[in-house]
Amino acid sequence: MVYARILLYLSFAVTITFIFSGYGYQWDIWSLGLAFTLLRYSAYGAIGIAVLSLISIWFLRKSRARAIAYVVIAFLFTGIISGTALYWQHRAQSVPHIHDITTDFDNPPDFVAMVRLRADAPNPHEYDAEQASSQRQAYPQIEPLFIDYELEEVMDAAVMIVTQRGWQLVAINRNDGRIEATEQLPWFGFKDDLVLRFTEDENGRTRVDMRSKSRVGRSDLGVNARRIHQFLSELDGNF
Repeated sequence: MVYARILLYLSFAVTITFIFSGYGYQWDIWSLGLAFTLLRYSAYGAIGIAVLSLISIWFLRKSRARAIAYVVIAFLFTGIISGTALYWQHRAQSVPHIHDITTDFDNPPDFVAMVRLRADAPNPHEYDAEQASSQRQAYPQIEPLFIDYELEEVMDAAVMIVTQRGWQLVAINRNDGRIEATEQLPWFGFKDDLVLRFTEDENGRTRVDMRSKSRVGRSDLGVNARRIHQFLSELDGNF
């Protein structure tokens, strides 16, 4: 009974540590380095407790129902944490270590109004052309969007989608055909910046280019590419 209760308390401890590792960084309680340390070791602890709990269920099968319930609850909590940690580890290993995605390698949309907001960001606002080859291999579906509608109408639709998604709208420049916005991710509160560029091609269509870049981190775990793909797909669906 005591052993089962200890497993339960330990499962609560690693679960709380795992969850609040990110929120603690977002709320400026501790540094990013400490947040990742807490995340890593709480994940290790969760995996270990999950294994112990699973084994204990068998050995305690003839014990009191409450003891078994404690162990089962401990397994459920740590199993969820373990699964989440292993999923993100797999995700990190399956995508390239890049954090700046664009639909136009030759002339990527530039951040303008966003530059001052990224002044203290570890990742500079300039585009790193060395990431282009990795993006081509990993995300061949990231391409410019062509819409057979007036540029102003397409920009209006894009602004509406940005607003609906709850992103922070930083700038709208209709003369230059540019929209800049920021999305703050949940949990760690990481901020990713994006810029949309609207131009008219030789056929009178509106070409939409998009760039999305993380302020922090070497790898974005595929978040920026997914953001661009989903946004442009939704924008295309409006016409």
